[in-house]
Amino acid sequence: MIPPGFLHDLLARVDIAEVVGRHVELKRTGANLMGLCPFHGEKSPSFSVSPSKQFYYCFGCGASGDAIRFLTEHVGLPFPDAVRDLAQQVGMTVPEAEIDPLERERAEATRAQRATLSEVMAKAAAHYQRELKASPKAIDYLKRRGLTGEIAARFGLGYAAEGWRGLASAFASYDDPLLVDAGLVIVQGEDEAAQKRYDRFRGRIMFPIHSVQGEVIGFGGRVLDGGEPKYLNSPETPLFSKGRELYGLHEARQVLRAKGHALVVEGYMDVVALAQSGFANAVATLGTACTADHVAKLLRFTDAVVFSFDGDAAGRRAAARALEAALPHASDLRSFRFLFLPPEHDPDSFVRAEGAAAFESLVAQAVPLSRQLLEQAAADADLDTAEGRARFVAQARPLWDALPAGGLREQLLGDIAERARLPREQIASRWVAATPTAPAAAGARGEHAVGRPAAVRRPASPRRPLAVGVRRPQDQAARILLQRCEWWHELPGADHETLLATNDWLAKLFRWLDRWLAEHEPVPWPGLRQILADEPWGAEAAALVDDADPPVEPQLEDLKTAVAQTRLATERAASLTLLGRQ
Repeated sequence: MIPPGFLHDLLARVDIAEVVGRHVELKRTGANLMGLCPFHGEKSPSFSVSPSKQFYYCFGCGASGDAIRFLTEHVGLPFPDAVRDLAQQVGMTVPEAEIDPLERERAEATRAQRATLSEVMAKAAAHYQRELKASPKAIDYLKRRGLTGEIAARFGLGYAAEGWRGLASAFASYDDPLLVDAGLVIVQGEDEAAQKRYDRFRGRIMFPIHSVQGEVIGFGGRVLDGGEPKYLNSPETPLFSKGRELYGLHEARQVLRAKGHALVVEGYMDVVALAQSGFANAVATLGTACTADHVAKLLRFTDAVVFSFDGDAAGRRAAARALEAALPHASDLRSFRFLFLPPEHDPDSFVRAEGAAAFESLVAQAVPLSRQLLEQAAADADLDTAEGRARFVAQARPLWDALPAGGLREQLLGDIAERARLPREQIASRWVAATPTAPAAAGARGEHAVGRPAAVRRPASPRRPLAVGVRRPQDQAARILLQRCEWWHELPGADHETLLATNDWLAKLFRWLDRWLAEHEPVPWPGLRQILADEPWGAEAAALVDDADPPVEPQLEDLKTAVAQTRLATERAASLTLLGRQ
């Protein structure tokens, strides 16, 4: 964990105008600087940066914070990486607070491994780019697909030659185990002396996959002819997990705010072709169905998502899975829509055949999530018969359950009742009373699958808590500690003091947790939930866990970071209060 005192000194040395100025064009207006807000689309500047207070604030959307927060929320850096980046800029060395030596050693080993593999991937990407420039066949293929050299350079496209050991010319040792660890080389055979090594990617256009921060973490390769498989992805590595990454997000992240929405497609070529046609807000899943992790990652950059699918049966199935991934995140302030192309087209072919204006028109007509939910629930259900309407209600139930509490959920209950020709009160009495406390969290954790009966349901709470968003760092710390209360003992005394000094009901929660753990053994969250149910703030604590968006597996490092951010926020609030009195 990074000591809070260091964070205070770091922010005192950093020039926030310089940090923000690398990403936003700023113009001085009196004591402050103004620019177009990078957190929402706007035509008139409402984004203010105060060099004296080392703070930014948007009068349009309310975004605010310091240099660290800007890097985490706008650039997408994890908190520790943002701190290290700023420290490097001002010549400071980030100290580490006292942590378990084994934990420190594991963390350092993981960071070193990722850094080494990242260097290997960057070297491979440069090799593939050189190969593309030297291959008339590959260049001709891209031209026939309508791509320009400019767009190929923007996305770093390359070419893997047809030879079995093409990477041998790029690396000093083709036997280097790192090439295997990075997923670039395949090894066959158990006997080391008789093993065969060869390139994973051969005879393919190469699409480098970047992390949000811009590192090459994997590749997608497309054949030039009719070979199989058509697309080949990097395997799972310490750098790359296809269920969490989106192709083109690094390139699109700056455009998403201006466009107002993300466009999710299914192929690498779709992303590149759409970007060339003016749709630089397109991203693609990596040969897998859209997951809740994909949606959560996108929602860091935009509150609106349009899913684009082919109009065939496969596209409809993909839309069903995307709907399932989106439902837990469909709060009243977010928008999810579904676009279905004619069966003979994908986004790439449609734009080339019909033009950008026609595609823009389709995006504008995309089906909202509410209508897609109703249509999916009505699949194979004849609404003109009682049997069909009963089927419709049964299929709608798990979809509706997965929605978070809010206005959209309430309105859809009425729409479902209307289609089923049943009184709304009748469905409400059956569904609402038996609804789990946290449909959003349950759906995302897989406690029941959309389209199938729920296998496990939480008992209904005697009073349904209000949804509580995990937005403040102390909320995040509380959520993690409720799920893994044994981690309270992993925190040093100074961290205990920080949490015990928080305001509102959280202070009561932390004091209760401190006392209770002094007398009892830690228990998992379901057991702890029952124990604290009778506390005056028990419902709020349950909602903090249940309605976390996105719901994620707790990590000890995240807890330590949340405590550090809580301490930093407390110190900043105290400083602002002192300045206000002067």
